[in-house]
Amino acid sequence: MNTVKALRNALACLVILPRFLVAAFMLWCLDFLCVRRRVLIRLRDEEEDEDPPLCISDSSRMFSWESLKAVFHGHKLDWMKSARLGRDAPNSAVVPLADPTRRRVLDFACAQRPLLLNFGSCS
Repeated sequence: MNTVKALRNALACLVILPRFLVAAFMLWCLDFLCVRRRVLIRLRDEEEDEDPPLCISDSSRMFSWESLKAVFHGHKLDWMKSARLGRDAPNSAVVPLADPTRRRVLDFACAQRPLLLNFGSCS
């Protein structure tokens, strides 16, 4: 089972590598102060005045190890999602309130009646 998981992760890394490299290149370009000023000033002019003022400094870098790890992790999570636009919804496992055993979403579906899922907080 661990071999299958490792192969799946390796495949995911190979598939998302081109997207990640493009995103890393864009972050690298945004680290040039002249590019950053032009892009961020244009964005600041388009936004409303609800946000705090935008500070453009040379000390805050976008092409850092932490930002690259976050971008790679985000791309990997997007690729691993089981729900895709235009496809059937996944039949995920859920836990009903009345019964603590796990069941599938489509187990609750009945003919001629819409299925309503209520996602809430337990805090």
